[in-house]
Amino acid sequence: MRPPEIVVHADWSVDPAKRWCAHAVRLATGGYAALAPQPVGSLDDFIASLLVAAGPGGTVFAGFDFPLGLPRAYAEAVKIDNFASALTGFGRGRWRDFYTPAARPDEISLRRPFYPARPGGSRHRHLYEALGFSSIQGLRRRCDGATATRLAASPLFWTLGGQQVGKAAISGWRDLLAPARRSGVALSLWPFEGDLADLLDRPGIVVAETYPGEIYSHLRLRIGAGNKSKRRQADRCDDSDALLEWAGRAGVQPAAALAADIREGFGGAATGEDRFDATVGLFGMLNVALGFRPPGDPAERVLRRVEGWILGQQPAGPLAD
Repeated sequence: MRPPEIVVHADWSVDPAKRWCAHAVRLATGGYAALAPQPVGSLDDFIASLLVAAGPGGTVFAGFDFPLGLPRAYAEAVKIDNFASALTGFGRGRWRDFYTPAARPDEISLRRPFYPARPGGSRHRHLYEALGFSSIQGLRRRCDGATATRLAASPLFWTLGGQQVGKAAISGWRDLLAPARRSGVALSLWPFEGDLADLLDRPGIVVAETYPGEIYSHLRLRIGAGNKSKRRQADRCDDSDALLEWAGRAGVQPAAALAADIREGFGGAATGEDRFDATVGLFGMLNVALGFRPPGDPAERVLRRVEGWILGQQPAGPLAD
């Protein structure tokens, strides 16, 4: 796997003020310099600016913690067999209502699957029954399921809750990735367009789905285990040694500002948890890019073309028919 010139991880949110990203730049020595998190800022030039930073012929490895892919059962119902190809069509033509969350159960349809538009009496049952499924499991991808180290993720089209997965997918797909694909930028989606090693051998930007909650265990952090919470500065501080020790072993050099952030648990402000997850996500991506952890390239065709996978998660076993 050819190490990319730039590695960046964005901790996503429906609130632009809570979107933070952490960057690492490849050094001539072969390691990386990791920089302190900063706001994502305008989405209009975010990807273009990364490619400029990578230089002519350079490669950017970008991770976002919003879903990439569609649940298998849903994709079969709407006859989509390639998420990467379908992405630019959502929100247009017969898919014009795709990104408009339904306000009432009777507004939900296969081409308007996000629900609800606002809180107030909404139930998972409204969503899965309107879409023709017998349970909410029909709206989860294989990689969304619970693992030994984390709980199951929220289903893709559900827009409520702390994670607000549905709204994060809307902003990430509609406002960032689809416009970049339409503009002709050399942007590849893992794993839909190849194994990670092959994609990183090409100039341009390679985008992967990340999940900081998955990466905590990869870096042997205590956050996420027991009563430890990323929302508490003291708990983030408790993992400072683990993060800095991992960086030392991996040959990643944190900038002075980042090292200070880590030691201080990213401060007491409300954005501390966002900047923490941006950094954890970056270190998890570097863990893969530097060869210390397999990316988890899935073998199943439906995962590679439709559902996608979470970077660094263990490869999936065979899917049930």
